[in-house]
Amino acid sequence: MKYWLGLAALFVALTQPAAAQQVLRIGMTASDVPTTSGMPDNGFEGMRFLGYPVFEALTLWDLSRSDVRAGLRPGLAERWEQDPGDPKTWIFHLRQGVTFHDGTPFDADAVMWNLDRFWKQDSPQFDPAGSGVVRSRATLVAGYRKIDDRTVAISTSRAASYFPYMAVYILMTSPASFDKGGRDWAKVAQALPAGTGPFRLARLTPRTAADIVPNPQYWDVARRPKIDRISFMPIPDALTRVAALRSGQVDWIEAPPPDSIPSLRQAGFNIVTNPYPHTWGWLLSLAGPNTPFGDIRVRRALNYCVDRDGMVALLNGTAEPAVGLFRTADSTFGEPQQRYRHDPQLARALLREAGYGADKPLRFKVLISTSGSGHMMPLPMNEFLQANLRESCGVEVSFEVVDFGTVLVLTRSAPDAAGLRGSLALNTAPPTSDPAQVVRYTAAASAAPAGVNWSHFMHPGYNALLERMENARNQKTAEDALRQAHEIMVDEAPWVFIVHDLNARAMSRSVRGFVQAQSWFQDLVPVTMGR
Repeated sequence: MKYWLGLAALFVALTQPAAAQQVLRIGMTASDVPTTSGMPDNGFEGMRFLGYPVFEALTLWDLSRSDVRAGLRPGLAERWEQDPGDPKTWIFHLRQGVTFHDGTPFDADAVMWNLDRFWKQDSPQFDPAGSGVVRSRATLVAGYRKIDDRTVAISTSRAASYFPYMAVYILMTSPASFDKGGRDWAKVAQALPAGTGPFRLARLTPRTAADIVPNPQYWDVARRPKIDRISFMPIPDALTRVAALRSGQVDWIEAPPPDSIPSLRQAGFNIVTNPYPHTWGWLLSLAGPNTPFGDIRVRRALNYCVDRDGMVALLNGTAEPAVGLFRTADSTFGEPQQRYRHDPQLARALLREAGYGADKPLRFKVLISTSGSGHMMPLPMNEFLQANLRESCGVEVSFEVVDFGTVLVLTRSAPDAAGLRGSLALNTAPPTSDPAQVVRYTAAASAAPAGVNWSHFMHPGYNALLERMENARNQKTAEDALRQAHEIMVDEAPWVFIVHDLNARAMSRSVRGFVQAQSWFQDLVPVTMGR
């Protein structure tokens, strides 16, 4: 109810002066406004709305097309390359003539200042919260240096052919913003720091909304926004989001509940979907206390027990079955030996071989969230799985329900962390957008708490292929290694692969120009509001 009241108040405030303005209001799944410090929290939803539109990285996502998976394009760096003599060093050539929203210049000194913000703990601008977010995504940064005013070098702890896909998460904020905000990141966030993006921060109403407006001096003239204002509102409850859209309090909502989609379409709202690199599933603990998942037969049994088609039906077609990290249509899926399907007979046989049956049912707890970035509809989806596993295979599942922020923290926890409260599986929705994400979630070197390989998946052959991919100097070699690694990942089944989200959004017909990219992130620059 507090969200509804807050939205009603904000709606009145926004609509009073908006008659001559184009104002877009977006209802997010987040439980609070993502931080406006230049490194937002709330997962990739925070980056989608209060990250990239305002703050940019050396590399940027190309979100211009809907028919291909999003790749990278030049951002604050015009180009980059590996040092020919040292594959652990990447050279970035900076774009000239770029200024932050406060008019201060973007240059190599600004890059060094921002890198110190995240990696140098004794720097005045060190940001513990932001550092935790960035380090979990750009995990291999080992050092950096200024070559000249137009060039910087970033070194990695090991060779990484995909490092530009990590650099895309290191957002740049004006150093002057830190001083203006009182040299305290919590205060800086309230003072609305400056980035270099096509939008700038305009207003923050804690727990209610954050607004962005166009940056009229944006360095890419062709990409200067035409809309007057965009307001982001946290509405974690799915039914409340739908009600806000129907009543005209917002123009766009993230993740509409599947059972609302037919009636929303009938009422004239647009439902936009597109595949994107995302796998919703359960990470199984291979190293937790008394875990049953050290036995590959148990892991495969769970994957054969899941009724993915039933889950897709529950979601009203807003997802597709997942039988691996990648979609079967992806070139990197490969040809694994295990092709998971709903096969209770095979699943029960595997469980019997592992010592489980009617007299000794497999029992375990799953850590799940109430909502969150990419988590779709976690409560009904997990309840469906609970019933599915019990009825199809005699497996008894219980849940530990926490908020999304806690899931993010515990994904980096040790297998026996007290916060897990005995959970031996964790429900999350990792991105699979690029090799760097695969390494983050599955490489031995990323085992929690060092990274987010929460399962502690440690297959030697798998990691050897990831290393081959990292050392590749051409795309074909890297893709071949990743494809072979994925085949092992599927066959070893350290996760229960369930569905790939189709990234549903619902919006009023007045929203114009939106092109839904195959990405966790979306381009708001082309969007306008019609009458």
